Amino acid sequence: MNALRAVSLFRRGFAHGVHPPDHKALTAEVPTQRIPFASRYVLPLNQHLGAPARPLVEVGQRVRRGQRIAEPTAFVSTSLHTPVTGWVRALDRRCGPDGAYQEAIEIEADPYATQRLEPAVPRDWRSLSLEELVEELPHSGIVGLGGAALPAQVKYSLRAGVRIRYLIANGAECEPYLTNDHRVMVERAETLLRGIEILQTLLGAEETIIGIELNKPEAIAGLRALIQPGQGVRVVPLRVKYPQGDSKMMIRSLLGREVPAGLHAADLGIIMNNVSTIAAIADWFETGTPYIDRRVTVSGPGIARPSNLLVPLGTQVREVLRFCGGLSEDTREVIMGGPMMGKPVANLDAPIVKTSSGILAFTAKDTARPREYPCIRCGRCVEACPYFLNPSRLARLARARLYDEMKRLNLMECVECGSCTYSCPSGIPIVQLIRTAKSNLRGRRRAVQG
Repeated sequence: MNALRAVSLFRRGFAHGVHPPDHKALTAEVPTQRIPFASRYVLPLNQHLGAPARPLVEVGQRVRRGQRIAEPTAFVSTSLHTPVTGWVRALDRRCGPDGAYQEAIEIEADPYATQRLEPAVPRDWRSLSLEELVEELPHSGIVGLGGAALPAQVKYSLRAGVRIRYLIANGAECEPYLTNDHRVMVERAETLLRGIEILQTLLGAEETIIGIELNKPEAIAGLRALIQPGQGVRVVPLRVKYPQGDSKMMIRSLLGREVPAGLHAADLGIIMNNVSTIAAIADWFETGTPYIDRRVTVSGPGIARPSNLLVPLGTQVREVLRFCGGLSEDTREVIMGGPMMGKPVANLDAPIVKTSSGILAFTAKDTARPREYPCIRCGRCVEACPYFLNPSRLARLARARLYDEMKRLNLMECVECGSCTYSCPSGIPIVQLIRTAKSNLRGRRRAVQG
């Protein structure tokens, strides 16, 4: 019966989307390895949505690996911990991956320290209530690792009367090239399932569904082999289609339900977490390990040795690339994240942060911008948009700076997945125009509020 149900769910899927080549073979079977510790780390105070953290350390202070060095300043905020034992060398503004300067803590690693993480007393999660889970998680530094970087506790703060029926573990990893979530499911399957047990128990969820695209057969088979009868957990293979990993698309694929605009999945009795986030929660409760290391896929045509790495937060992008053999001479662009939604790295001295799922290097051939032609009203971007927007019209309005009219056309519903730009035969940078318009609107709102 479960098999038949899984087939039914797989066939249901979601409408629209695109099918870019996945390019995952470069690293899908490459085991994760830890990068050597560097001498310098830069840790921005705002590596998450919401309010930046507040420093708890002073210049010159010695810190030990895993120590909390910044505390949350609001409910939508989280802690920051040092990834190395060493000394605080600066509390100042530093350049981030996007080129913007923000407040950061700079740490010099002690070259003679073992950099071993001191063992902590495991937390008795079975004695916690859901409210106590929400109070506990800001101490861990864990954020949503699927890209949103929402502090982990926010999703579990439920409105009165909300009852969670489904916990969804998002293992789609639909962005091309990226395989770090895949390696978590293969290498840390037991940890992932323990994290699921923690959340499923505290949320009171009836069932957990692990959604995994079919291009990850090793992860699917490995998890299915570990799941026990009656555990209330099942794996559902999903069609390989972008953006399958988007929360609303995955809910549509797995449960056949639509999340209406303006509502959250929790309003429908659903909580979704990325598989790496769930594994990090298990680490926090079982070993007391805060979030200090990021799993990063380093890949692309410009990389000498494509790899999956465990990288201490704050490590320079340059050091990560050097460990992978450096860049080819014809590399023209380095992207942080995936090729569809990632952003160019402005400076190779910028640090790895909590949202750094991938470092991708592309050559001149890969980054050559196609010649742009006028829109021919072909409708391909409309057919590609999983949110049923009219991207070409939004792009025209963005160029005319008619932002208020864009809002009336549900501009803010756009998740900037890039399906429109990918499908456009005229080479129009649709998503980039939309992204700029949304940024301008947010800036205007901040100016009014300020």
